[in-house]
Amino acid sequence: MLINSFLVVLSQILSLIMLKKVLPILIISVILVFAIDSYVGITELTIPKDQSDESTPEAISVEPITEYGIPVDSFYIEEYRVKRNQTLGKILYNLKVKADLGKFLYNLKPEDFDVRKVKAGHKYKIFYTKDSVQAPAYLVYEASPIDFYVFSLKDSLYVYPFQKDVVPVRKVSEAEIKTSLWVDMKENNLNPQLALDLSDIFAWTVDFFSLYKGDRFRVMYEELYVDSLSVGIGTIYAAWFEHHGERFYAFRFEQDSVATYWDENGNSLRKSFLKAPLRFSRISSRFSRRRFHPVLKIYRPHTGVDYAAPAGTPVMALGDGVIVAKGYNKAAGNYIKIKHNGVYTSGYNHFSRFAKGIKKGMRVKQGQVIGYVGSTGYATGPHLDLRIWKNGSPINPLKLKSPPVEPIRKENMNAFKLVVEKYLALMDSTSISHSDSITLIN
Repeated sequence: MLINSFLVVLSQILSLIMLKKVLPILIISVILVFAIDSYVGITELTIPKDQSDESTPEAISVEPITEYGIPVDSFYIEEYRVKRNQTLGKILYNLKVKADLGKFLYNLKPEDFDVRKVKAGHKYKIFYTKDSVQAPAYLVYEASPIDFYVFSLKDSLYVYPFQKDVVPVRKVSEAEIKTSLWVDMKENNLNPQLALDLSDIFAWTVDFFSLYKGDRFRVMYEELYVDSLSVGIGTIYAAWFEHHGERFYAFRFEQDSVATYWDENGNSLRKSFLKAPLRFSRISSRFSRRRFHPVLKIYRPHTGVDYAAPAGTPVMALGDGVIVAKGYNKAAGNYIKIKHNGVYTSGYNHFSRFAKGIKKGMRVKQGQVIGYVGSTGYATGPHLDLRIWKNGSPINPLKLKSPPVEPIRKENMNAFKLVVEKYLALMDSTSISHSDSITLIN
């Protein structure tokens, strides 16, 4: 290509020499030759002969959307609720499952799926194939917002468990008591489980049966969520409760590999005796040396405290001890006596029934359920009659002074103080109004 171009230019030069225009044309021709050669060279380097202008786009793989381990895009999904007296067998039978249903139900083991879990009102979903047959392929039963059971209804029946992810969200909440702890929790859109947990933490220091209007609390805790639905309360890190004008603190700290709650000075909130043996009731009759008996219609001493509560409410042992008496008599109905040590004994009357396994001579732990509220014996309605004896003499249960258990040890005190400072800073620096809550960034 270069030689041909040169020959063409050379012929032009010779022609121009004849016309006496040699020098300008010679310069222009040389420049032209190099320009043509450079253009050709660049063109060949930039666009190789074997490169095509057309290109095929790469295929992008899209992950299928799955739920309960099932590719949901492949099925039609219908949601139902278990009807009254409806069993797993009836549900599967109505779906006209082709597999051997009887054999499957006969061989179904409780550890794989307990058929008693199928309860009226619970939700379940059926996954139907997207074809002309629209056959049921899967049944997903919701045992709880977290726990599900997936039944494969294809050629062979089988079941496997599935759990949804639980997301903990750290929060600080505060509320003021206007009616009761339980009611005020619900009215302020707080999870009622928080009321139970707080009553457990402060069970030895706060009398939840005599809360005043204006009592209040603040608590830092984890609330558990599944698909934006609150499913429970996780760890409670710290709290304070203002009761009768006095503020009680609780800080979670681990000692001897056991996490429990302590006050701001490192004293354990756990004491020898609970403030009360049951949750969320009301005191219907107090300790008295002269009380008009509602059944006998006479005045006589009432050396105990009556807690009115719905029949069947669990009753807990006030403290560790040994059951020294269990039985029935005309006045007390079903009763239990627990000897805690060489000084204190507690008594519980009018049970509707005893807790399973409870018997005379057995050792019980503080907070262990020993029976259920009833109205046996001399009782006009369901309640618990609590008695406490000190060295054999009856004392007022509401005035019982309960010694605490071992405090934070000296070698753990510095670590404990750091935890207290951290939690107090988080709670006190969080500006929220009464009956409100905020979410902390973990």
